[in-house]
Amino acid sequence: MADATLHSRRDPATGAGVLALEREAHGLADRLPSIVIEAQRIAQTVAHGIHGRRRAGPGETFWQFRQFGSSDTIRQIDWRRSASSDHLYVREREWEAAHTVWLWPDLSPSMDFRSHLSQTTKRDRVLILMLAAAELLVRGAERVACLGLTQPTASRKATTRIAEAILAHEGSAQLQATQPPKVHLTRFSGSIVFSDFLDPIARTREHIEALAADGAVGHLVQVLDPAEETLPYQGRTEFLSPMGGDRWVADRVETLRPKYKARFEEHRRELEALAKRLGWTFLVHHTDRPASEPLLSLIMRLQGDRSDQRWQMPSASSEADDEVRP
Repeated sequence: MADATLHSRRDPATGAGVLALEREAHGLADRLPSIVIEAQRIAQTVAHGIHGRRRAGPGETFWQFRQFGSSDTIRQIDWRRSASSDHLYVREREWEAAHTVWLWPDLSPSMDFRSHLSQTTKRDRVLILMLAAAELLVRGAERVACLGLTQPTASRKATTRIAEAILAHEGSAQLQATQPPKVHLTRFSGSIVFSDFLDPIARTREHIEALAADGAVGHLVQVLDPAEETLPYQGRTEFLSPMGGDRWVADRVETLRPKYKARFEEHRRELEALAKRLGWTFLVHHTDRPASEPLLSLIMRLQGDRSDQRWQMPSASSEADDEVRP
């Protein structure tokens, strides 16, 4: 039923469907500039004291010329550059241990949820976190891309380009999906997946294992409304599916709370076990908390992925609280 409803909304022959999509597009267009600005503001806050430190090393990209040294071999000399000078020069390449980081935000209908305990939807928070992470990574001379939407880039306009790509594909199957695409990322790349991860664990495992199949490192950031974890409702309560097609009524919802919380905690333990087995990290963030908290923790974890320690965090940052919850 839900699929049929989606199809009718996208049918070009249905005027109401076109108007509905137009309203949604305008709504997203109205929100995206403020979301991008908010993401950049949060990135600026977290980036205080972070310094990208590019350096020479194995790679394909030209870095700089330097004078020939006693430890260099004849094969390293760049004869064309040396011919225009009285000195011998060596061509150095930029160290590319820094990988492309593929970002993926869950923008499916379930992410539009917001309870009375929060002032923002999961969707908007995921967008802010993803764009802020992109901003920070680009400032650290990393390449970023939105999985399935954009190509890797180190441009300072990467955040805007990703936002524009999301706007251009609003309503598409790509942005309705609750799981990232099943693609194999190269070993020397990374991924950050932002989602509520409330799908059955078997489905999540299938997609995340595909991303990590070739040894890519990654981070799972679970974004939840606080009500989804605590079930803070009393009495007769009606629950609707994200698409509005299904409904379920609980007469005394508070009696379900212990069993609900136990199942929720079990689901989270399975997510944590999945991340640990793959060598990924797992982070939980609730939308009633500042967005800067998980972003700071995420950047510190990214620092741990870099053998060249290119992320340099100020000592004051170590006093910030991580939004990691058992």
